[in-house]
Amino acid sequence: MTSLACPVDLDSLRLRREVREMYARVASTPDGTFHFHRGPEYASRWLGYDATELAALPSDVTHSFAGVGNPHAIGPLPPGAHVVDIGSGSGTDLLLAARHVGPDGRATGVDMTPEMRERARDGARACGLTRVELLDGDATNLPLADASVDVVISNGVLNLVPEKDRAFAEIARVLRPGGRLQIADIATGVELSEEIRRDIELWTG
Repeated sequence: MTSLACPVDLDSLRLRREVREMYARVASTPDGTFHFHRGPEYASRWLGYDATELAALPSDVTHSFAGVGNPHAIGPLPPGAHVVDIGSGSGTDLLLAARHVGPDGRATGVDMTPEMRERARDGARACGLTRVELLDGDATNLPLADASVDVVISNGVLNLVPEKDRAFAEIARVLRPGGRLQIADIATGVELSEEIRRDIELWTG
């Protein structure tokens, strides 16, 4: 199969801006009109999340959930691990990770949308999770040291990144030897037309 590449002249700065604006709206008005599913009922009914675990998180966190799968279903997170969530959004996967790794672990969320980071930060405080950190950044430039992470998780984010080679290089850089990547995302099994690949509106969701 031919590899799928982003057009080299795609306006990545405009794409980044529109993605950030889109998810700022999700953070502030999660019940608004969007072209993708959201919320805890969707997460439990369609993606296999544990409804009891979701109910233990603040509704301000879970109602802005907009993932496409369940990275936690790939494997349990080891107690005491340092987990990084790339594109952590309002914090649903991040706070679940913090609970799973326990008080000796760490959960770091990286997101480029201030409104989402603040929602996740408030959620961590409401849950009494003190070893949760929210950082400004994106998949192509992770604000983390080399070989400092045990598990990287991500949910519906890498498909929004035009420079996927850079994103995976960053993941490889921050993972410790023997570290693990658990992602849920959208993939296509066919080559997309040039017209589709140049449509920023399709890239943003």
